[in-house]
Parts: sequence; C-alpha cells; structure tokens
Amino acid sequence: MRGFEIIGTGHYVPGAPVTNEALSRVMNTSDEWIYKRSGIRQRHYAPEGVGASDLGTAAAKRAIEAAGIEPKDIDYIVFATMTPDYIFPGSAALVGANLGLAGVPGLDIRQQCAAMIFGLQIIDGLIQAGHAKTILFVGAEAHAGFMPWHDWDVVEGRSDRKVSDEEKAKADEHRALAVLFGDGAGALVFRVTDRDAGLRGIKVHTDGRAAKLLYVPGGGFRTRPYWKADHFDEQKYVPLMEGRDLFKFAVTKLPETARALCKETNTAIGDIDWFLAHQANQRINEYIREHLGVSKERMPMNIERFGNTSAGTLPILIDECTRKGMLKKGELNMMLALGAGIHWGCALVRW
Repeated sequence: MRGFEIIGTGHYVPGAPVTNEALSRVMNTSDEWIYKRSGIRQRHYAPEGVGASDLGTAAAKRAIEAAGIEPKDIDYIVFATMTPDYIFPGSAALVGANLGLAGVPGLDIRQQCAAMIFGLQIIDGLIQAGHAKTILFVGAEAHAGFMPWHDWDVVEGRSDRKVSDEEKAKADEHRALAVLFGDGAGALVFRVTDRDAGLRGIKVHTDGRAAKLLYVPGGGFRTRPYWKADHFDEQKYVPLMEGRDLFKFAVTKLPETARALCKETNTAIGDIDWFLAHQANQRINEYIREHLGVSKERMPMNIERFGNTSAGTLPILIDECTRKGMLKKGELNMMLALGAGIHWGCALVRW
C-alpha cells in the first residue's frame, strides 16, 4: 500500500501584527476582553490588493524550497480557502500560474476551517489511485475583506484620529466575530513513499442543518443580481456567527469523533504523539484536550499570535512545529478541525 510523507512546509503572514489594542481604536473592546474569550493577542491582515492566492503562493514557495524540489516537480495542487480572490475562478489556478505550473491540475476545496482534514483524504486518494506523486496543499485566507470597519489607517497606526461613535457602534455589532480572524497561509508538500507513513485513519462529517451557525448572508446567487446595492450598507458582507452554538458543536463533536477514530483504528490516546488542532479558540482546544486526557505539551497552539486563519491554521501550525524540530518521522499524530458548513473531522497520520 502506498503512503505519503510531508517533505516540505512553509507559511506566510502579511504585514506587521495587529494587536488587540489596535482593534480597540475602531471597536469598543480591549486586550483583556479578547484574550479572555479567545486566547488571541494579535493577528495579521492582508493589505488592499493582496488576495488568498498571493498569500498562498508565498507560503508555497517556502514549502517547495524546504522540500528541496523545484515547482515543476509538483503534479497536483489542492487549494483551500473560504476567502477566494474572486467568486470564480478558484484560487488554485492562480497559485499554479504564480508558480509557473501551466497545465498542472488545481483543485479548490471549500470546507473552511476543516479543509486540512478533508484535504488529507483527497491527497491520500490521489496517491493511492496513482494520479499524483508530489502534491502541494495550500490553505490560505484573506479575512480582512469582511472586517466591519473602514478605518484601516487607524487600525494600522497610520493615523491617530478618533473614530466616530457611530462607526464604532457599527463595528461593535460584529465584534465577537471580528476579533477572532486573521490572515495568512500555510503550505505542505506531500510525496508518495514506500515507508510506513501516511494516513492511518480518518473520519469526516458534514451537517448542513447547522450551516447558518456561521455564514455570509450577502453576495450569493439566491438573488438577482448576486450582489445588491443595500448589501454593503447593511453589512451583509460580514459573516454572521452563533458563537455559543459553534462552541458547543466543537467541544462535543471533535472529542466524540476523535474517540470513534481511535476505536476504529485500535489506537490508544496515549499512543498518539501530537494532537494538531485547528486554531479557532484557545478555550475550545483546552476543553478538547482536557476531555481527551491529553497533556498541554502534546497539543501545541499558536492562536495567540495569528488568530483564526481558517484553512491556514493547521498548515501554519505544522510548519512552525516542523521548523522547531517537534514533529519527527515515525510519529503518530492526530489532526482535528471543525469549520463552517458545518464540516468536521479527525485524521491519524504516521509522519
């Protein structure tokens, strides 16, 4: 049976970090309020004119360099984002063009924060079927476009003018969501291998009944045209989120799925070296860790510095852990994630 191994990792975040204090200039919030609820201290935002494909390309170049290969060695691209450059075409094609990979297939997937888990199943399938040998996976997000403020010069410290109470009140309507998200990209290069490595078990699920726990109400093709003039004034470009319900969903479904996967694969929790979890909220991950009886040291987190980069979180985390020398060949690791849709799942991977 063929397996896969990760031969190169990379990540990229744009610009200088934006602190919680900086957000308090455009919303009625504070570092204490944000950190207590999420574990986030700062995040990055893509500047005007920079899209998910640009962030993804920068991360991909670093992963390809780390793998010691050339872009031409890539024979398939899987790209994950919920913030694409355009309604269509998808961003995978743009990344391929940026890397000079004309003719190489590019697949876009839309499982939001859970994309890495679904992506592993796709990558394993492509390798098992013999359709690809060296696959580039990219998760990238440019969430800045749905932030509920317009005073970017104030947020970024280019102006010290006071934002009006009216503008702050409009931003406050989406404060609980806006403080969570940041921009960035992570990339992993997978290659077929004959050694004992690759996917050892996976369980993925989708429940569309919960789709409106996190969704964007404007800009869809239920309306003619798909973007109406009042969508902007009504802030329908900003996602709506039922935070408490999402929290309950995550802390229930992810431990449940992790245990089911361990039972299915006859794997003890104690036999798993690392638990690599999506970085949505520090409180969610701590609850999952405690529920599974996993030590703090075995579930690394970087949400404090990046916020929730959705499809980018797991590849960014994997890159950081790889470059620190934490993830070693032969280890058995579990990935866990839940995203809008609702999509969720867990995967066991032999490194």
